[in-house]
Amino acid sequence: MIENNELAMNLESRLSFEEFRKEVLNDYRLACDSREVSLLARKEVLTGKAKFGIFGDGKEVAQIAMSKYFQPGDFRSGYYRDQTVAFATGIATPEQFFSQLYADPDLKNDPFSGGRQMNSHYATPNLDQDGNWLNLTEMKNSAADMAPTAGQMPRALGLAYASKLFREVEALHPLKGLSNNGNEICFATIGDASTSEGHFWETMNAAGVLQVPLAVFVWDDGYGISVPRKYQTTKGSISAALEGFRKTEETNGFDIYNVKGWDYAGMCEVFEAAIRKIRETHIPALFHVEEITQPQGHSTSGSHERYKSKERLSWEREFDCNVKMRSWIIENALCDEETLLAVEAEAKVKAQDARKAAWEKYITPIKEQVQSFIALASPVAALEGADANMVNLAIRDLQNSREPLRRDILKAAAMILLKHKHLKGAAEVAGLQHYYDTYLNSEKEVYNTLLHATGVNSALNVPVVPAAYDADSITVNGYEVLNKYFDQLFSHNSRVFAFGEDVGKIGDVNQGFAGLQQKHGKVRIADTGIRELTIMGQGIGMALRGLRPIAEIQYLDYLLYGLQPLSDDVASLQYRTKGIMHCPIIVRTRGHRLEGIWHSGSPMGMIINSLRGMHVCVPRNMVQAAGMYNTLLQANEPALVIESLNGYRLKEKLPTNLETYTVPLGIPEVLHEGTDVTIVTYGSMTRIVEEAMVTLQEVGVSCELIDVQTLLPFDINHSIVESLKKTNRILFIDEDVPGGGTAYMFQQVIENQGGYRWLDVAPRTMSAQAHRPAYGSDGDYFSKPNTEDVVKVIMEMMQE
Repeated sequence: MIENNELAMNLESRLSFEEFRKEVLNDYRLACDSREVSLLARKEVLTGKAKFGIFGDGKEVAQIAMSKYFQPGDFRSGYYRDQTVAFATGIATPEQFFSQLYADPDLKNDPFSGGRQMNSHYATPNLDQDGNWLNLTEMKNSAADMAPTAGQMPRALGLAYASKLFREVEALHPLKGLSNNGNEICFATIGDASTSEGHFWETMNAAGVLQVPLAVFVWDDGYGISVPRKYQTTKGSISAALEGFRKTEETNGFDIYNVKGWDYAGMCEVFEAAIRKIRETHIPALFHVEEITQPQGHSTSGSHERYKSKERLSWEREFDCNVKMRSWIIENALCDEETLLAVEAEAKVKAQDARKAAWEKYITPIKEQVQSFIALASPVAALEGADANMVNLAIRDLQNSREPLRRDILKAAAMILLKHKHLKGAAEVAGLQHYYDTYLNSEKEVYNTLLHATGVNSALNVPVVPAAYDADSITVNGYEVLNKYFDQLFSHNSRVFAFGEDVGKIGDVNQGFAGLQQKHGKVRIADTGIRELTIMGQGIGMALRGLRPIAEIQYLDYLLYGLQPLSDDVASLQYRTKGIMHCPIIVRTRGHRLEGIWHSGSPMGMIINSLRGMHVCVPRNMVQAAGMYNTLLQANEPALVIESLNGYRLKEKLPTNLETYTVPLGIPEVLHEGTDVTIVTYGSMTRIVEEAMVTLQEVGVSCELIDVQTLLPFDINHSIVESLKKTNRILFIDEDVPGGGTAYMFQQVIENQGGYRWLDVAPRTMSAQAHRPAYGSDGDYFSKPNTEDVVKVIMEMMQE
């Protein structure tokens, strides 16, 4: 006789098995769905409906197993083969995948990029239009994907580091919508070949030092496009190469796990325990997922049959993860053949339905525009003197096109209007012109907007609060201004963190943070290793999660080490997500005038051309810098602040409202009014120009000196041209190479602002030499613009 408790246990066991069976079948269904999406998407590219495709086929089972332990609040920092992760976590649907494949510009259809990124580039919003942070703990989050290989790694460090801060900093505990006691994991995914990039190694080293909840999954399919693993990785294995990083009881580091990408049960078992450990202990881990296959090769750009042997291709067919999971299900009597065949057939139908729905949403508005164009172009052909054959041919071409593009419509309209300029007075031509202008402007809004944040999130909308002084205002060194400012800031804003090389214990190399680590703690003001790339990544991830990092690059010359994530990730973020994701990182550095090749850099042309989408602030003194920090901290946009390296020991008057006063971005300041010549500059050069102006004044030359304050944005109200209207002469000066920052300022004023109309003499630019500045005071004098250079050029302009 069976006891009641034994009966209950058997019933519970049967129920548990039934739930397990259902879960396995649902996972297999998802694997089939994702595979059919990949297969169908490739066809869409090869038939011309889409431009390019790169897919996650061969990685379905591993990504499903990983996603089972991805919880609300977690972040994904992955790459462009993560479609199954996106489907499994609910971040994306197959229909949205196809909409992105077609480059549908409607954010309702492609909610990740509005057609601005290629397929499998996902993003989730983190801020609303009112400047409020969303409840990230209730969401499954994805940092916006980008294509540069290993580019996802630096910010993954920061996304994980934020969890450490949320757990360890008591002042952050009330921010319940941003973190659940730091329990969130960052799931980073990367292809095995991309682990050869320095980004990967620097990130893994930093994660091992910091001990942050980072789970790194390496999808290892044996190749980097056509290059086998043995030519890319020491020992032919990234886990073997990283063995020295393995954590022990006596050391820091990270855990390392090896799994097979086709072993569903094995991966689930390893991932469940390992990810629980990461979540609880914040010890990072590397998951080397081996024996992954790539059924369709690298991408739609070529065939893997060109570089894989017949034996390899045969092995890939045998060890295809979907095939192996199917066999495992049948061998373990979890499902019968008939049911699996039905699942596979259903997956084909679902993929077709998703494709069809996405295509209809994409093509319908274009075809409606084709009809609007035809309705307005046809009457033009009937006009006397019109080129009817040309108009009708343009109409027929659009009518016969199965996949017309927006550009096809606009090009046809533009050509008709050009050929019929002699009939522009006709109502029919005017109607087509109005249609063309309206449609062109609307599409420019679709494709050419949101490089920067808007509304309350924009730094340009921060109210201006002038610096205030009273009779008791003291004069102090520049670095003391910043020191007092940062002390007040860290006392009143718990979300602000500063970190970088030598920032903590010694208070940075120029003492802006002197004594503040001792007051505010080692976590709030932290030292880092010499790793500019991941200092930027640390700040990026923190900013994406609602913190306000001030990430320091010790000297401007070293920005090159961290430029890639700032350019490819931060600067493009607002644009490539069509405004749904924000990253308000502040990068603090110092540069311009000093002595020596590596500490006197002023590569402003490189910076302003690679960081469009960030603000670039170039304060001439530390009071001005403090005002810029205040402005930036009231907005939700990224910025680079370049303090003047030779200004820390110069005396400045200390404002009474140091913590609240703001400097408006994009608004130049007239430092000295004059009538003979306008001089436009910034940073340390303002002092050189002021010295020259003393001599020029003695010989009767009146100079108007303008400090641009920010290079991005630049003079948004066109105030510099108003000065030029008065002086009719203009000189642009900075410390960049010839054709760098000065050429940019020249173009902005002379071309964009129409300054050429007000010139009496040729405009001039004055820059440093093309080489880097030589060492020593004489090296500085001959390498960069000096007082005598300024006087000489101004006198030449006056005599012209």
